Amino acid sequence: MTAQAPHRYAAGDELPPLARCVTQAVINQYAEASGDHNPLHTDEEFAAGRQFGGTIAHGMLVLAYLSEMLTGAFGGRWASGGRMKARFRAPARPGDTITVGGRVTRVDNGILRCEAECRNEAGEVLASAEVQVPA
Repeated sequence: MTAQAPHRYAAGDELPPLARCVTQAVINQYAEASGDHNPLHTDEEFAAGRQFGGTIAHGMLVLAYLSEMLTGAFGGRWASGGRMKARFRAPARPGDTITVGGRVTRVDNGILRCEAECRNEAGEVLASAEVQVPA
């Protein structure tokens, strides 16, 4: 079996989207794995009385989905030399289906520059990122 050549992206190309459903169980598993047991994420009764009105996913869980999409698009190039500058825009909640997508904005000096977003099913932007990947 021969290895496939990596996909070559050009400015304007869309990155393959990824969709993931956020559940309270996934949030709790992430809390265990990360050691972040903030009750805003894990205690529904506590979180109900706070600004978001219920539990929310860890921001880094949302960015993990973004990284998963970038790994699918760029493979080892993302893992070994990728960079991301992200901004959180809104919380992800249990029951949300997060769709991650992006596009290449330009290619210069051997670097692919991309814009990426995580959106919920209502189309609300949860996180946005500027991404750089070796071409």
